Amino acid sequence: MIPLAFDFAGESVLVVGGGSVGARKARRFAREARVVVVSPSFADADFGGAALVRAAGDAATLREFVARLDPALVVAATDDAGTNDAAAAVARSAGALVNRADHAGERAFDDVAVPATVRDDPVTVAVSTGGSSPALAKHLRERIEETIAGAGAMASLSAGLRGDLREAGVPPERRRDAVRAVVRSEPVWKALRSTDSKDDQAVGDAVARIVADVVDTEHTT
Repeated sequence: MIPLAFDFAGESVLVVGGGSVGARKARRFAREARVVVVSPSFADADFGGAALVRAAGDAATLREFVARLDPALVVAATDDAGTNDAAAAVARSAGALVNRADHAGERAFDDVAVPATVRDDPVTVAVSTGGSSPALAKHLRERIEETIAGAGAMASLSAGLRGDLREAGVPPERRRDAVRAVVRSEPVWKALRSTDSKDDQAVGDAVARIVADVVDTEHTT
């Protein structure tokens, strides 16, 4: 499998199955997409604001929903292999991507695996075991979460710095060196991870020192 990032903004996702797995999948995609969950019954769970529709999961019913929603992705999340087969077949005939919750480690060539993710906007890190070991994916996600704390703030900081240096007329090579030095600076990371508001000044001071060391004075005035 080759990992890809897919922007679900403005897209629809159809989740077939109203159990705990369906709820988890719905919550995941409802962050960006319009999500509709189809099931004869629903677990007492958080579906992330998805629309819940009580309906059978037979092929004819699913074809109607796929035709109506034109989903980018269909998630087969029931505990019945026949229903999941029907959902996958209908999705593929309509050109939609398929994610099967019951195909751990034995995916069809065009199945989509949903990785464990760590978010610190705008940074997202994904971990996938191809569905073979969700427990390992979760463990690695938790370890990565600790490692990248502050990454979102660093991404915003470095993007702003790159723009400032460009406007100041700093040559591309020196811009890259300065941004790279900031991104690799432990004092900057430490300050970004602090919850103390006074460390905002510490961040600014540390960045200013780094830039001064990398960029000639004539390019910073």
